[in-house]
Amino acid sequence: MKNVRDILRGKAYNGVFTIAPEATVLSAIEQMAEKNIGALLVMEGDKLVGIITERDYARKVILAGKSSSNTLVQEIMDQKLLVIQPGTTIEECMALMIENFVRYLPVVEDGRVISVISMGNVVNTIISEQNIVINNLQQYIMQG
Repeated sequence: MKNVRDILRGKAYNGVFTIAPEATVLSAIEQMAEKNIGALLVMEGDKLVGIITERDYARKVILAGKSSSNTLVQEIMDQKLLVIQPGTTIEECMALMIENFVRYLPVVEDGRVISVISMGNVVNTIISEQNIVINNLQQYIMQG
């Protein structure tokens, strides 16, 4: 059974992209576009205080008729944070994401944020594991 640590080993970049709560939403969206990511962790120094996603922008800025250059990250960020550890299983991550309608989970180790995994990371890992099982079963059937 694979866990978050396995996902992190396979990721091209394991760093954390962050933004301050006092930054503008426009600045957050520009950074997400530049890095080709869908979320930023909101940090006050080393403390994780929230997460802002493209979905937050669409629902809490655009649909609310607000200006992204006049709205601060802290006004729209999600402060209900679910965090996981490197030892958390992929199945546990999937259950957390589905039950709580979230697409991103910050990874915390020894009280420090070390990475973020996305729903895409989790789904790709599950598909990869299932392909291995299918291949093993096909080989077993062909040999039997």
